[in-house]
Amino acid sequence: MSEASFSGIHHVTLNVRDLDASVRWYSEVLGFSVLFPLSTDSFERRVMRHPGGTVIGLTKHKHADADAEFSERRTGLDHVAFNVETHADLEAWVVRFDEAGVTHSGIKVTPVGFTLLAFWDPDNIQLEMYLAPATAAR
Repeated sequence: MSEASFSGIHHVTLNVRDLDASVRWYSEVLGFSVLFPLSTDSFERRVMRHPGGTVIGLTKHKHADADAEFSERRTGLDHVAFNVETHADLEAWVVRFDEAGVTHSGIKVTPVGFTLLAFWDPDNIQLEMYLAPATAAR
């Protein structure tokens, strides 16, 4: 097999039910800003960038089943985790989420030693602020 590589994830695109509300939430709560809109006959999308460099797309499809409720139990997306560098970053996110009225898990340590703060967007898509142990970054 020939060698092939990639350097990371370029972007993640999430399907949403209310594009305007989701754009506002990702802007106000997480600090993303719109890079550009993209419209086709089948969807409306807003490509957004966080100051840290992460790029996401928020898409509202124009199909009859586009308003179906999100479920991480169906085939497809389970959750998206954003990397943080320190435990203090997680603590700052708890304060920010509390101030914004965002439901979250509180800071949790997984059985394998990862520390995370789970929270949910307006479509109930689970997101996480994720702190990996130093040994996991190698």
